[in-house]
Amino acid sequence: MTSKPANKKILVADDEPDVLHLVTTNLKNAGYTVVKAEDGLVALTKARETRPDLIVLDLMLPELSGLEVCKVLKKEPGTAHIPIIMLTAKAEEVDRIVGLELGADDYLTKPFSPRELVLRIKSVMRRGRGATETTEQISLGDIQIDRARYEITIAGESVDFTATEFKLLTVLMERRGRVQSRDTLLNDVWGYESAIDTRTVDTHVRRLREKLGDSAHCIETVRGFGYRMNELKK
Repeated sequence: MTSKPANKKILVADDEPDVLHLVTTNLKNAGYTVVKAEDGLVALTKARETRPDLIVLDLMLPELSGLEVCKVLKKEPGTAHIPIIMLTAKAEEVDRIVGLELGADDYLTKPFSPRELVLRIKSVMRRGRGATETTEQISLGDIQIDRARYEITIAGESVDFTATEFKLLTVLMERRGRVQSRDTLLNDVWGYESAIDTRTVDTHVRRLREKLGDSAHCIETVRGFGYRMNELKK
């Protein structure tokens, strides 16, 4: 018997009625509550008002683009933690990278498989949930992760991280000193069993380094393979 997600609310923002209906139907069948928006301004308003557990966001929205919606939501404390999956016909690499750099947790291009979208939603939600299942704290130099409070502090100052960034940094810190391949990180952080574009990992590591500030050098790039978290050198 397949378990249904309990009281999970997803905001779907898309201006194509057929796509909106397709996504909404599949998410409802998967057990989610769905809030719909047909333009960027409505999506922004509903995100603020309903505080969904996840947002499926088209890039090419009228009134306000999906990228602008993402940028605003990630800057506001009340919505910054909400995972975002970009769903768009814009398949160019630059669009994907911009979306991820603004804080999106995943990116799916049209045409898409509704089943794959549901699986990616479950994967993204699992990352955030897994981070709160233990009270363990992890420290490395000025970096401290409090998984009970779902908080990361750098030199005592709290820093906002997306669910994916939180999980990625946690995995790297737990496995400090050991090289992690891009494929391993895609599996353990994103939950993808088959290989996809490993540049997704590179984009998230780059964003992690920006947020880590003076501690960024602790993440070492192992050329042609992956990344390793090292002890900080004084």
